[in-house]
This record gives sequence, C-alpha cells and structure tokens, in this order.
Amino acid sequence: MKEIIEKSLGNSYKYEEFKDLASNLLAEGRSTGHEQSEALTNYSLLNDRRMKRLDKTIKISDKTITEIKQIKDPQTWLVITESWCGDAAQNLPVIHKIGETNPLIDLKLVLRDDNEDLMNQFLTNGGKAIPKLIALDKDKNIINTWGPRPTIATKMVADYKKEHGRLDAQFKKDLQVWYNKDKGQSVQKDFIELIKKNKMNS
Repeated sequence: MKEIIEKSLGNSYKYEEFKDLASNLLAEGRSTGHEQSEALTNYSLLNDRRMKRLDKTIKISDKTITEIKQIKDPQTWLVITESWCGDAAQNLPVIHKIGETNPLIDLKLVLRDDNEDLMNQFLTNGGKAIPKLIALDKDKNIINTWGPRPTIATKMVADYKKEHGRLDAQFKKDLQVWYNKDKGQSVQKDFIELIKKNKMNS
C-alpha cells in the first residue's frame, strides 16, 4: 500500500496546478480522464466555472478553523479526483480552504484514471466514486479517509437509490441545488468529526 501511495504522490498536483491542467485541457476541448466525450467536456466546463466561483465565495467557520488548528503534526491530504466530477467541483474548493487554515496540511490531488492502483484500494460500495480523500501522516500511514460526498449527501444518494434504483438527471440536478444551499458547511462538519475521532484514537 505504501508503494502505491508513494507512486501516486509522485503523480500528484497542487490545487492550483490541477485547476490549470483542467483549464488547459478545456482549451483543447478535452477533460481529464482516459475517456473523452462531449458530455464529459461540458461537465468539466461547468465545474471549471463552479470551482472559480466557490474559491471566491466559500467561508470557513471559526469552529472549523479552531479544530483544524488542533492538528499538530504534518499531514498530507491526498485526493483522488477528475475535472468532470460534479461532487469534486463542489467539495475540492472547500477542502482546499480548510487545508489552508493549517500550514501543516499539504493538499495533493491525483487523477483517478492515471492512478488506478490507488483508486482500487479506496472503492465505495465497489465503485470508483470520487472525490476520495486519504489523510496521511508524515510516514505516509493512513490516518483517515473521506468521500466521495458529505455525510448528508451520501444519505440522500442512498435513499434515492433505494427508492428509484438509480440516480437520474433530476436527482443530480437536485443534489447540485443542495450543494449550492449548503455552501460547504456539511464538509466542514465532517472534517471536524474526523479530527475529533483521530484525537480519540491517538
């Protein structure tokens, strides 16, 4: 596992580098990922705009900042993502801003399709759901994981699938509306819980 993590870290991007990569590919009419289609490029275009907006508007609460500052040892937050993923576009700007509140946190992003060995270690219900965050200590041991969605959104997805069998276009639209209203608060709550859990386990 450590070898896989080390290899993936070697392929990683900083947050701004990932955004630049996505923008440069869009200029060529492409998205990240091994599969290319007009739909995926359109999603990436939408996400590019979404992330730029969220970078300007997301606010990190004082409570979140206080908890994140409790981290006293260096951590790497390794996130598996792709530019076409709607959940990633909504959550990455929040995770980036949370990470910025503590200089001991180093956020790194890797592309799912280019890091299959890593993705296969962190499947959600057998699927390659992203974004997936893996928190590592300074020795590259796994402290915790998060993703692909905030806890509340995960429950919304599970309930809808149970009732309808699958996620349709209407649900995906409704989920984006929920994200817009939530303004990153649920992600912050999840991360506070993770840090509290780590303190209990350490």
